[in-house]
Amino acid sequence: MSQNGARIRIIDAAPSGASTSRAAVIHARTLDLLADIGLATRMLEEGIIVPDFTVRARNTKLAHIDFRGLRTPFPFTLMLSQARTEELLASALSDTGCGIDREVAFESFESTSSGRVAVLRRGDGTRETVDARFVIGADGGHSRVRQQLGIAFEGAEYSDSFVLADVSMVWPLAPTEVQLFLAEQGLMVVAPLPGGQHRIVATVDDAPARPTVTDIQHLLDERGPGQTTVHSLDWSSRFRVAHRLAASYRQGNAFLAGDAAHVHSPAGGQGMNLGIQDAVDLGGHLLDVLSGTRNEDTLAEYELIRRPAAVKVIGFTDRMTRMATLRTPVLRHLRDAAIRTVLHSPRRQTRLARRLAQLQD
Repeated sequence: MSQNGARIRIIDAAPSGASTSRAAVIHARTLDLLADIGLATRMLEEGIIVPDFTVRARNTKLAHIDFRGLRTPFPFTLMLSQARTEELLASALSDTGCGIDREVAFESFESTSSGRVAVLRRGDGTRETVDARFVIGADGGHSRVRQQLGIAFEGAEYSDSFVLADVSMVWPLAPTEVQLFLAEQGLMVVAPLPGGQHRIVATVDDAPARPTVTDIQHLLDERGPGQTTVHSLDWSSRFRVAHRLAASYRQGNAFLAGDAAHVHSPAGGQGMNLGIQDAVDLGGHLLDVLSGTRNEDTLAEYELIRRPAAVKVIGFTDRMTRMATLRTPVLRHLRDAAIRTVLHSPRRQTRLARRLAQLQD
């Protein structure tokens, strides 16, 4: 497939895109970038605009972050299912004449007389080799490309597991807020989704593989504001989270992007946004090189820009997660008091809003 004079091939081992909501948070910086390809308006029509973020200990409000004052065309968080986001991105890609070659997996690199080629495996088991000038591994936290390149993925796993669920429920708090609850048992995030649903994310010592309505109701009863009844469960999952960063984003003509380059806690809904921003930056650099408007040496700028951005996000989400999962009563009391004091300042509120929206310098 050709795009702006460059031949592009996108492969995906999966037979189809995401079918569940999963990464449902889209921040201002990402919307800024998606607006450039005409997608932001469509997403705004389908998603839920959420301009407020609150931190609570049960019924007690510890802090309120208002995104409305941010200097961006999108002073809010947008909640939209990852499945729908992927559909919109795939449709925009198709409009350019490109598509996704599905059920095709990267298997290995092979050295030839002309250099390094990629070996691909189709769903029927047949293999082919591809001699590409550039290869981008955007194949997730267990990236085969990263492994084949021998690039270390440094970090550690959190001890807690996470519950993720989309539910329909009676909810007493405002539908225009994302709420972070801090409790003795762990953290819980509740956020609105399109269709009147809510997303629940919570840390659990040992979560069930498929959390039920009863499991989610229990989490809300012990950590939430009360007066909540779960009517139905659309989807749920259990997962474990690590904070890891690739030692390098590039080896020769091969690059890493998205979860292949970095994984971290879901606190703040940063992950998909960081990956989209990687893709936009790297794609722009590669297109400039392929069109001859930049020298290939400038590709080093990708890692110089995007890896420090990941370092900041990993550090930020790790601090949020560790702060939110304190178990000692004295430390929780001190934490709550510190949140009230520190985030009472409008300047600090704005600073946190900018960081969550990924608009920080």
